[in-house]
Amino acid sequence: MIRQINLDRWQTEHLADLLHRGSEAARRDGKPIEIYRRVLEEGNDCYEEVVCTLVHGYVIEQMVSSGGPIPPSFTHQTVYDIDEYPSILLEKSQERFRKVTDMLESVE
Repeated sequence: MIRQINLDRWQTEHLADLLHRGSEAARRDGKPIEIYRRVLEEGNDCYEEVVCTLVHGYVIEQMVSSGGPIPPSFTHQTVYDIDEYPSILLEKSQERFRKVTDMLESVE
């Protein structure tokens, strides 16, 4: 159990470091970095998805809905401090945690 706790702590610290570096890149470039996009529902010209972006100091998860002639709208937004987000993401999905880590490792 101790090994698992140490691995989880290392993973969250590593992702927090990557988020800090990505946050600085977003500040420097003046535009957010999309760290993941996940379609929740899709059909009949309608969709609902979660778009997660990194801005200077924060991770923002936004639920976007659109259908037919109705323009896309944000139905829900959650803002996380970049230091608290890694442990929240690890609890939500280990696979998404790994994908976000892999994606951020490629950001300069």
